[in-house]
Formats: sequence, structure tokens, C-alpha cells
Amino acid sequence: MDKKSFLKAGHPPTLLAAFLYFDLAFMVWVMLGPLGVQIAKDLNLSHAEKGLMVATPVLAGALLRMVMGVLVDHLKPRLAGAIGQVIVMGALLAAWKYGIHSYEQTLLLGLFLGVAGASFAVALPLASRWYPPEHQGTALGIAGAGNSGTALAALFAPGLAAAYGWTNVFGLALIPLGAVFVLYVVLAKDAPDCPPAKHLTDYFKVLRDRDAWWFMFFYSVTFGGFVGLASSLTIYFNTQYGLDPKTAGFFTAACVFAGSLVRPIGGNVADRVGGIKSLSVMYVLAAAFLAIVSFNLPNAWLALGAFVCAMLALGMGNGAVFQLVPQRFRKEIGVMTGLVGMAGGIGGFYLASSLGYSKQITGSYQVGFLVFAALALLALAGLTGVKTRWRTTWGAAHLTTAKI
Repeated sequence: MDKKSFLKAGHPPTLLAAFLYFDLAFMVWVMLGPLGVQIAKDLNLSHAEKGLMVATPVLAGALLRMVMGVLVDHLKPRLAGAIGQVIVMGALLAAWKYGIHSYEQTLLLGLFLGVAGASFAVALPLASRWYPPEHQGTALGIAGAGNSGTALAALFAPGLAAAYGWTNVFGLALIPLGAVFVLYVVLAKDAPDCPPAKHLTDYFKVLRDRDAWWFMFFYSVTFGGFVGLASSLTIYFNTQYGLDPKTAGFFTAACVFAGSLVRPIGGNVADRVGGIKSLSVMYVLAAAFLAIVSFNLPNAWLALGAFVCAMLALGMGNGAVFQLVPQRFRKEIGVMTGLVGMAGGIGGFYLASSLGYSKQITGSYQVGFLVFAALALLALAGLTGVKTRWRTTWGAAHLTTAKI
């Protein structure tokens, strides 16, 4: 890919705004995970309750991505994103001012934090619509690297909670959120060729296309694995290896940074060698390393190495999936981003909650990890089954300049 042609092809300020918005939104989306050790101690939560607490924002974000996808195509991405940011800041302000005093209140806050998770359905179309097919993987990889916000939460939230109390972390988060909101309003612009809004019933027509379901399943594994681990690993390292919350947060941040920072690389590699080939390799690697960590490695450092490798594979897989989606559903990219993103969040909810229930019922996290590793292999089998059809229909060389 020619770097100069990429810079000339789109709108860099909007790409930057999409990244920053996505980054800070993801930071607060998974905030309950890094704060989970302190919250669970103060509210006396069980393993299953801890799992559901960190999984609730993920599920809420998944379901709201569909809603946000509809808003994107009706209001355009820039306005939809601004509305979402105001709602999240309002929820954090209320949590900081009035406090969180029960398990049920953590779940309620988690529902509002889900709006931040729905930012996925805004940031990607906001960036995507500015770029031609041959640059989709790179552009969406850069915008999607906002996943790194989950690492910021893991890196700073436990330490801030220890210093100031975990309730005050919600107030402190408003500072960077407010700054990014201002930058977003100034920098972000809607692409001139935004497709006209459709009737609501038209959005569900895309579900009649079997390829939509395949993309939803593929992303439920790559992104589901990423966000499920990002939400759970602080609690995992604390429970499994006895690390204090701050150190467990550092370990989690290392894993999440790995998965986030390679997402643009995953998109770029997919642009070069084809999304199908790249994604196939990532499924194999993710399944292998998730299986390895399931066997309760003897120390936290070995576990960290295995999780970093798993997150590298999942992060590059995220970039590969979204190199393919715009090629197949360019005109429906808003609703497809919402649908595929929703499926990714559901996968994350499943992983985060299943790890908690696995620990609660069996005394070990092994079953939760092994089942998700099996899902990665099932996704590989599905991708192998559709690749020939994709490469000879919508992905044929005479129909697109992108490598499929």
C-alpha cells in the first residue's frame, strides 16, 4: 500500500477524531473490570456476580450497537456519536455524585456504560465512508485501534481507585472524556457520500443474507475474545495468582495493549494478503493459546505471555474481519457495523460471564477457556467453508480492487 495515496484518499482529522472517540469510549466501557477487585471486596460479591458485573456493560454495548447503527444511518455518524458521548458522561457524573452502594446499582451503571461500547457502530462508519476499498483495512484498523482504551482503564483505574476510592474514578474519567468530546466536535466531519437513510424495516433485510450471519459469528469470536478477556483479566490475575489489583491491572493492560495496537496491522496485513487468509491463521493461534492458559500455568508471568499471544491473534483477527465487511456490505456499512459489532459484544459477554460461572461451579476457569477455544476452531471451519464462494462472487478480482 502506498502511504501517500492513503493520506490523500480520505480525511485524516476525521480518522483521528474517530480513533480518540473510540479510545475513550472503550476506556469507560470496560471500567468495571479493572475496578472489579475493589468493587467486589466492598460489596462482597461472589465469583458469578463478579463475572456478570463485568459482562453487563459488554452485553448492553452489544445490543445498543444495533440501535446506534440505525442512528448512524439516519442522523449520520458525527451527530450519533455526540449523543452517545453526552449520555455516557451523564451516567458517570451521576455515579460519581451519588455513589454505587449495591450489586444491582453496578449492573444499572453497566447498562449505561454500554452506550460507550456502542461507539463502535459510530467510529467505524465515520472513518470508513471517507476511504476507497483498497484502503478499508488500514483505515478501519486505525479507527478500531481505539480498542486500546481498554488498556488505559486497566493501567490507571486500579491505582486511582487505591489512591482516591473507586467511586471517584468515575469522576476523574470525565476529564479526558470532556476533552475528547470537544476535539470530536471540532475535527469530525461526515463523508460527503453518506448513503441516504433507509426505512427501519430495510435494516433487517440484510439479515436475510447468510453472509451477514457469517460475519457476525466470525467477529463474535475475535472481538468477543478480546473484550471478554479485557473485562475479566484483572479479576483473573487477582483470583488465580493473588496479584494485588494494581499489579493485576498492569498485567491486563499489557495484554490489551497487545491486542489493540495490532488491529491496524491486522487490517493492513489483510489488505496485502487477503482477509480470509489472515483471519484463518489468527483463529488457529487464538485457539491454541486459549487452550494453553486453560491448564492453569504455574505462574503469572507464563500466563501473561500466553494471554499476550492470544490477544495478538484476536486483535489482528479484528482488523481482518473489518477488511472484509465493507467489501461485501459497503452500502449497508452502518447497519452492518452495528450488527457485527453487536455479535462481537455478545461473544464478549459470553466469555466474561462464563469464566465467572466456570470458577463458581467447578473451582477453575478451565472450562470457560476451552469452550471459547473450541468456538475459534468452529469459526475457522466456517471460514474455510465460505472462502471459495466469496472469492468467486463479490470478492472476485474483476469486481473489487481489494484482496479477499
